[in-house]
Amino acid sequence: MVRRIVAGLVVGGLVVGGPVVGGPVVGGPVGGAAAARADVPPPPDVDGAGSGERPDARALALPPSSTVGELRFTSSERLAPGVVARTFETSGVGGPVLGNLLDVDLRSPGVRVGLLRPPKVAARRTIPSMADAQRALAGVNGDFFNISETRPGVVPTGSSSGPEVDAGRPLKGAVPDGQRFGPALPPGASAEDVIGIGADRRARLGRLPLTGTVRSKRTAIDLRGLNQYALPVGSAGAFTHDWGSVSRLRAVCGTDAARNDPCSTNTAEVTVRRGVVTGVRDEIGAGAIPRDTTVLVGREKGADALRELRPGDRVKVDYRFTGPRRFRFAVGGFPILRDGELLDGVSPRGPEPRTAAGVSRDGRRMYLVVADGRSERSGGVTLSELASLLGKAGADDAVNLDGGGSSTFVARKRGEESVTVRNKPSDGTERAVANGIGVFAGARRP
Repeated sequence: MVRRIVAGLVVGGLVVGGPVVGGPVVGGPVGGAAAARADVPPPPDVDGAGSGERPDARALALPPSSTVGELRFTSSERLAPGVVARTFETSGVGGPVLGNLLDVDLRSPGVRVGLLRPPKVAARRTIPSMADAQRALAGVNGDFFNISETRPGVVPTGSSSGPEVDAGRPLKGAVPDGQRFGPALPPGASAEDVIGIGADRRARLGRLPLTGTVRSKRTAIDLRGLNQYALPVGSAGAFTHDWGSVSRLRAVCGTDAARNDPCSTNTAEVTVRRGVVTGVRDEIGAGAIPRDTTVLVGREKGADALRELRPGDRVKVDYRFTGPRRFRFAVGGFPILRDGELLDGVSPRGPEPRTAAGVSRDGRRMYLVVADGRSERSGGVTLSELASLLGKAGADDAVNLDGGGSSTFVARKRGEESVTVRNKPSDGTERAVANGIGVFAGARRP
């Protein structure tokens, strides 16, 4: 088991904005760090779609590893009061590892953490473009997302797998576990898992199941989805103005167990404008949704229930996230570290470029990490190594986010108008992604 090595960092002696020679070392090697393996095949040209892992990563026969080696911080830069960007070096089963870490003190006046996102849920943008549009000080990429499709005529939506909350407002729900992208979930984890910030300004991990209903004099229908690219089998979901103009057909494809299963042949779509049903059809459509309109999509039993509605019916559509914790901001990510310990059953695949987010025991600090990979200079980390890295940096709980070619770390120096990419994305350039985690300071973001 990997236990938390430190609760915080002592950074005395670090030179702001420059490398540190003979800088601090956090945590010693456990069992030794493996040297780079000459017999490991080079990465292919294309990532596993939206998975953060190469397809061949499953076949790599590397020795087991649960921790990174010594964690050495090589530079430190104060971006704003309470926000420090650091570079680090360590080692793992795949060889040397280089990366970036953002240490955010949530108690600092004016410091906030929020969702980086495109204008619509079903859209993608690069992290630099989203950070600049929202005037973020720094940020990293977020959740896994629907980047590719195998079914003819079904377009990828670009939307994320897990929940999204922005400024306290639910933007989308989680797809079924079998429909998500990314490494296998540890036992007990779910596509509904998130990391976020509560109304008390504390960072925490949580779970956001969606609850909703469609009610009319004629019928009452449970809602199991909100602006998500996959609905549970036999259910109905709502699509709003936030979704965008991308086809909603993907929502009725696949099953709860397998995202590449065929699309349902029993579907229905209902348009509700200002609380009144204006259309009922069997085909699933596309196109922008007006602000005063909700489109209900159903499959199997959910489609049968929607067909009970008739044009002219007055309906009320309600939905909310339930659970013991309320979030002002949340993004999907599955836990790899809890109470300072590695979760049992974390996937051994990799190493890969990785992005992660962690929180301190008291929820007052957040840590955003990108570990580069797929190069001689940095071999990446496994998920267990990623968990140990976060623990050594000061996190008590942490989640894995999208990795591979999606891993991106950006920051903006004082006086600069735009962020710059600080890590080395493995695609050679930044990938357009579904969302990210942004750090803001000073005046409130747009």
